Amino acid sequence: MQAGFQVLKRRSAVASEWIHKFASIPVANISDSMSRLNAGGARLRPMHAGGVLCGPAVTVKTCPGDNLMTHMALNLAVAGDVIVVDAGGELTNAIVGERMLAYCIAKKFAGIVIHGAVRDYGWIRQHDFPVYACGVTHQGPYKNGPGEINTPISIGGMVVAPGDLMVGDEDGLLCIPQDSVPAVYPKAAAKFKHESETFAAIGKGDNDEAGYRAKLIKLGCFFEE
Repeated sequence: MQAGFQVLKRRSAVASEWIHKFASIPVANISDSMSRLNAGGARLRPMHAGGVLCGPAVTVKTCPGDNLMTHMALNLAVAGDVIVVDAGGELTNAIVGERMLAYCIAKKFAGIVIHGAVRDYGWIRQHDFPVYACGVTHQGPYKNGPGEINTPISIGGMVVAPGDLMVGDEDGLLCIPQDSVPAVYPKAAAKFKHESETFAAIGKGDNDEAGYRAKLIKLGCFFEE
């Protein structure tokens, strides 16, 4: 093994049954079920036309502005995978563009996350293939290395290990550690159900005024009668 310059095999990945279950739950509900601590940061934004990202991570650690290891990761990943690239959040050089993304679509990946920049934004926003990035630039990448594939990385303060479940929608990105997936799902599903019921109540003019009042009083708030 060569620290900083190595390609490892992914030892495990979240089971497909969980992917199908989480794909129908909004990221905000999942985040609330994880104490709001596992988000990928506000800088990582959806660039694509629309569509949910949900799948196991193939991680890439690369030098800012270099995409050599990203190319190799695309060759190694399989259908349903999410490529997650830590490029240091640097926006000077794009890590991927339309050609690499077309290859992702051809291989039926579930999406790609770039903690850095992309280019060919006009092409990206015409497609539903999930692409998340920190920004856009016309300047292309270098191909010199070094880097790592399938080692733990950090993007926007969010730790991602190979095989962790990545989920994303219009609100942003979230990583669910493999070991936490079974425990998170029932909480997220219950949160989603509760939100749906809340929307129904709001439609009838009920915003739980009594509940909010009770909490404010408990916190010591004074209400003038």
